[in-house]
Amino acid sequence: MPGLTAPSNYSQEPPRHPSLRINAKEPFNAEPPRSALISSYVTPVDFFYKRNHGPIPIVDDICRYSVFVRGLVEYPKELFMADIRKLPKHEVTATLQCAGNRRTAMSKTRAVKGVGWDVSAIGNAVWGGARLSDVLELVGVPNLTTTTPLGGKHVEFVSVDRCKEENGGPYKASIPLIQASNPEADVLLAYEMNGETLNRDHGYPLRVVVPGVIGARSVKWLESINIIAEECQGFFMQKDYKMFPPSVNWENINWSSRRPQMDFPVQCVICSLEDMDVVKEQRITITGYAVSGGGRGIERVDVSIDGGKTWVEALRYQKPGLPYIADDISCDKWAWVFFEAKAEIPKNAQIVAKAVDSSANVQPENVEFIWNLRGILNTSWHRVQVRVGNSSL
Repeated sequence: MPGLTAPSNYSQEPPRHPSLRINAKEPFNAEPPRSALISSYVTPVDFFYKRNHGPIPIVDDICRYSVFVRGLVEYPKELFMADIRKLPKHEVTATLQCAGNRRTAMSKTRAVKGVGWDVSAIGNAVWGGARLSDVLELVGVPNLTTTTPLGGKHVEFVSVDRCKEENGGPYKASIPLIQASNPEADVLLAYEMNGETLNRDHGYPLRVVVPGVIGARSVKWLESINIIAEECQGFFMQKDYKMFPPSVNWENINWSSRRPQMDFPVQCVICSLEDMDVVKEQRITITGYAVSGGGRGIERVDVSIDGGKTWVEALRYQKPGLPYIADDISCDKWAWVFFEAKAEIPKNAQIVAKAVDSSANVQPENVEFIWNLRGILNTSWHRVQVRVGNSSL
């Protein structure tokens, strides 16, 4: 692509916050401390998890950068940034979460393959850019189109990002055309994050944001958009990010037997406490995040201080001072919800949290029942062990 290149080495990596936990250096993958997540409803860019499959691309000349929109459409186009910025700008507050969030905990049951994420491969941002549905109208695809006259049913996003899983080819993923062409789905070609120009880690100069769906479909460093008849045949759609039962291993796996994962299941995590924590007071405040895919709201978060024997309902909120009501028009449908509960804990306590979304989906109790060989979608009850005492003992 004119104006966009991949560096030949990792010496040109962008600067990052020193508190990030680095899970892989090449390619760079890192997450913030869990306590940083609940410090702000909108996650600061520095504390937004970094997920990469290859070296971070570099834009040499933004004026020459362009995206091709082509395939099974009547009017293919090459769009420059100036063209995209001329379209109506929309802002969407949306949480992105890596499908491998909480993989480390799943690996304690049985070994899994993938980057060892703790609980912070997630972040909530205000994304600014053009709606994908507006871009598709430029090439003759009306809103709410299921199939183009030429047979296009899916929209494929291709990145300049080159990765070993594609044998040196580009990272790519797709979503159904009906979702891409639906203005209410809020799929964006984003050039801003939290009111500022995207930085290199997060897709500068242009990325896709697909709210309510695992982060793997929100392709960064966009090179082209292809309207195609079948879903993307790339590695990360066909041989990764699929949910298998615990009985499947690397000897008997049949990738074609499962659909690519899209929506994320309901999830919640305690962020105010570490996995093995020592607190000074028995009266504590338990806080964390809860989120569900597909735009479903959070109906309830339950917290237990006795390992799940008894429960109390936590307070839920998004923006301070405004009541949160699941699926209400006044709330951010694509964004996480914070929860808070105060409790008097015994000297030793296992604190547990579980969430219920607006479709009455609830997190599974045990990770063993949802274990899978790629370690994705660990949405089991989140547990932390806490002891009251002196941390120096």
